[in-house]
Amino acid sequence: MPIFRVTEDKLKKRRGGALLLILAFVTAARFAAADEAAEARRYADCTAQAGAAPEAALDAARAWEAEGGGGPARHCAALALIGLDRPAEAAERLGELGAELAAERPALAAEALGQAGQAWLLADETERALAAQDAALALAPDDVELRIDRSLALALAGEYRRALDDLDLAQALAPERAEVLVLRASAHRLLDEPAAALADIEQALTLAPQDPEALLERGMSRRLAGDDSGARADWQAVLALAPDGAVAEAARANLARLDATK
Repeated sequence: MPIFRVTEDKLKKRRGGALLLILAFVTAARFAAADEAAEARRYADCTAQAGAAPEAALDAARAWEAEGGGGPARHCAALALIGLDRPAEAAERLGELGAELAAERPALAAEALGQAGQAWLLADETERALAAQDAALALAPDDVELRIDRSLALALAGEYRRALDDLDLAQALAPERAEVLVLRASAHRLLDEPAAALADIEQALTLAPQDPEALLERGMSRRLAGDDSGARADWQAVLALAPDGAVAEAARANLARLDATK
């Protein structure tokens, strides 16, 4: 299983978990100085509620938008829709918000468009995710998070070489990010470049020795190299470190396949 397939958990955790833009939105919104703190608190409360009680958050965001809440209210509504497992609707709203902000607030627009791409991936709409991410990167070409996000979409589309191009740039911009090296190792492995894959994954584990995704990926590289005992040790380490979630499921599946060959 390519590490790129372990994406939904990654997407839900990216950009601080809740996909917040609180400071940027408060700055961009047309609030009087005396009202800024109150509006910031309202936005923070709404976005926190989007994760804990998304139905209530959606109702609150709609009421706030009717009162003139503007971008912050609409952004909160999009987050609530993600919490309600309606990512396609969220993506539409985030894309519209990004398009409206592009002329005057390009950095904020790139963030919203990047989040639209994340939501489209959660909706299994890879091509639409790529379109949103392309638009975001046109506004913020050196944004590492956007490069990582687009690499995920490209890999899911089977475009591993293009995914590697994004990851190469992300690694140049953020050389200490183990996550980038893990994804790059997976891309090299899928392109049948085992030496490059192993070099990247070993570097990733130097930076993050107990990273479950890195251990999962190294196990796959070791298995392809014929090192069954090394692969087994890595996948067992994954289960010891993170026994639940998508990475653990992938480790168990690989162990089962390994056992079936004995």
